[in-house]
Amino acid sequence: MAGKILISACLMGLPVRYDGSAKPLLHEAVSRWREEGRLVTFCPELAGGFSIPRPAAEIERAMDGGDVLDGSARVIEASGRDVSDGFVEGARHALEIARENGCRHALLIDGSPSCGSGFVYDGSFSGKRQAGEGVTSAYLRRHSISVFAHTEVERLVAELAAEDAIPS
Repeated sequence: MAGKILISACLMGLPVRYDGSAKPLLHEAVSRWREEGRLVTFCPELAGGFSIPRPAAEIERAMDGGDVLDGSARVIEASGRDVSDGFVEGARHALEIARENGCRHALLIDGSPSCGSGFVYDGSFSGKRQAGEGVTSAYLRRHSISVFAHTEVERLVAELAAEDAIPS
């Protein structure tokens, strides 16, 4: 059986999003993984020192999490306050938890400036989406953790099945 999976806490029904809400992910595979004890629940924004609720934050200038890690972009709140350090700290904690638990895969909420893996918002606080990844997704990928959006559960199921079929 494949190893454990790091999963966004909001997808597990915990009210940790910036507005104090959750985004429970109802899927048969996620329920099975939960029963099997394979899910490692984690919120990088809480690990980065942010509170609930907290001001909405986006990555500036239509950039993404890789740019934040490289120092060429910032994560900012609508007020203009730079909160990049907390997002980077949360990403570092996410990798630490993934490694401690043997997670080679992560299932994260898309759109978040931390966890987005297919899209993030463009930094204008207007609701405009763009292709890109959040800080945690970028950091995990740079350290060989496969990241899947909450809309890609079937793709993760297929990857895990393929890995299980390979003799060790």
